[in-house]
Amino acid sequence: MKLPRLAPFALLLAAALLLAGCQRDTAVPWQLTSIRGHMPDLSFRLVDDSGKTVTAADYRGKVLLLYFGYTHCPDVCPLTLAHLHAVLQKLGKPADDVRILFVSVDPARDTPAVLHDYVRAFDPRAVGLTGSPRDIEALVKRYRASFTREPAKGDSGYEVSHSSAIYVFDRAGHARLLATPPDSQAQIGHDLGLLIAQKDAP
Repeated sequence: MKLPRLAPFALLLAAALLLAGCQRDTAVPWQLTSIRGHMPDLSFRLVDDSGKTVTAADYRGKVLLLYFGYTHCPDVCPLTLAHLHAVLQKLGKPADDVRILFVSVDPARDTPAVLHDYVRAFDPRAVGLTGSPRDIEALVKRYRASFTREPAKGDSGYEVSHSSAIYVFDRAGHARLLATPPDSQAQIGHDLGLLIAQKDAP
C-alpha cells in the first residue's frame, strides 16, 4: 500500500473517532482509542507460518496485536512491524506476553514459509497467518477493515491497498484498543504495559 493512498485510512480514522466519542472504558487512562464493547472478540481459523491450523483460542493468555498486511507491501507493512518491534523492545521482558498476529491479505503469494521468513525478520513474537480467501475476507469484515487488489503493473506484479489499523486484544481475546498510524510508540507501549499487567483477563 502506497503511503499517498489515504482513503482506507481516512475511513478507518473516522470510524475510530466515532468509537472514541461513544467509548465507556474510562476506568483506565488509555492513550489509544478504546473499542471495548464496539468490536467482537477475536475469532478465526487460519494457518500459521509453520503450516499448522490455529484458532484464536491458541493465543489465549497473550495480549494480541492484530494487523492485516502482506509481505510484498513496499512501505506501510514493514514500517508498522518495525514500529511494533521497537515498542516491544522498550517493554523488555513483559513483552514476552505479547504476540503480533500478521494476517496476510495476499494468500496467493504469502505461503506459510514466506510469512515465516518475513515476520521473524522483524520480531520473534510475530506470527504470520494465512488461509483461504474466504476465511481472510471474513476476518477482515469482522473488524471493519478493508483491502483491494490493485491491477498488475507489467512485470512488477501487483500491490494491495489495505487499511492500516492495529487491533489490540486482551488475554481473553476481547477487543480493547485501536492503534492508527498517528499513534506514537510511547502511546502504544503505555497501553500495552497496562494490558500486560492485567494478569487475570477481564
